[in-house]
Amino acid sequence: MPRHFYLLAFLFVSLVTFISCSKKIQFENSNIVPAARGEVTVKKDNNNNYSIRLDISYLAEPERLQPPKKYYVVWLSSEQNQIPLNIGQIVGTSKLHVKFESVSSSKPKRIFVTAEDDVTTQYPSRYVVLETDKF
Repeated sequence: MPRHFYLLAFLFVSLVTFISCSKKIQFENSNIVPAARGEVTVKKDNNNNYSIRLDISYLAEPERLQPPKKYYVVWLSSEQNQIPLNIGQIVGTSKLHVKFESVSSSKPKRIFVTAEDDVTTQYPSRYVVLETDKF
């Protein structure tokens, strides 16, 4: 068979593998920051970890919330963890578009963002700004 056939077959299999290993889900509309829009992409990597990427637009600065807060914290709920896990802080919210990336060994069941006064908090506050439905 011609060499280009094998190359096309390889590219097709690679593309199907990439697409099937990646899941993208939209955040639900927010009552706290109604203009905020975004999506979460979760992809399993070669080490069986989950790469998590958030793309969010129109997220107001946390100081502008009522009541004002200092940080946005991203949380991961999984079947392995009874308590949501703090996976990091969103920085750069003064721009119209922010990105956040993290890695987890646990398969996400739900991703959500809260407004917090302490970035190292171990428990999410009730100020859920954005959240996904269950994956």
